[in-house]
Amino acid sequence: MQIAIGCDHAGVQAKDYLVQYLVSKGHQVVDCGTYSNATTHYVIYGFEVARQVATKQVEIGIVICGTGIGITNAAQKTKGTRVCLARDIEVARKARELYNCNILGLGANVVGIGLMVAIVEAFVNNKYKGSNKTFIKAVDTRMAQSNYDIHQFDQEIANWENGIYTKGVKQNKICLPKTWK
Repeated sequence: MQIAIGCDHAGVQAKDYLVQYLVSKGHQVVDCGTYSNATTHYVIYGFEVARQVATKQVEIGIVICGTGIGITNAAQKTKGTRVCLARDIEVARKARELYNCNILGLGANVVGIGLMVAIVEAFVNNKYKGSNKTFIKAVDTRMAQSNYDIHQFDQEIANWENGIYTKGVKQNKICLPKTWK
């Protein structure tokens, strides 16, 4: 299976572990960043995973931040994505089977790596059962606008780096996903 995975600085260790784990299981993994523990903004990486999934470059995605909340919300904003935040195996399984979720959100600070692996396995190894097709179609038709432009965050990136969001404290240059060309 082709899987995109991305995180902010809080999820780097978990992401790197999951990349190695998924590759060892025979999956093709696209690492959308970030690639270090340097403070960065989760929205960029959530969007990139979502873009990879929505444009069918990969089958599913995984996004990770400290709680999972921010990056999951960021990924959900992209047309063609159905994102769930899971802290247990049952939620991950149901998200795939009942709601055809194609991106899994995880919180690196609230879920241990052992449970995280089990949640990922449940998400990866379950498929949509097709029982909510009418609901899924209704949701998809509401998401009418394509928003795959990688430059849509240029102003937010500049604001972040210039300290607009951090009380005037300038931030390091954001390490953009390697998949942005």
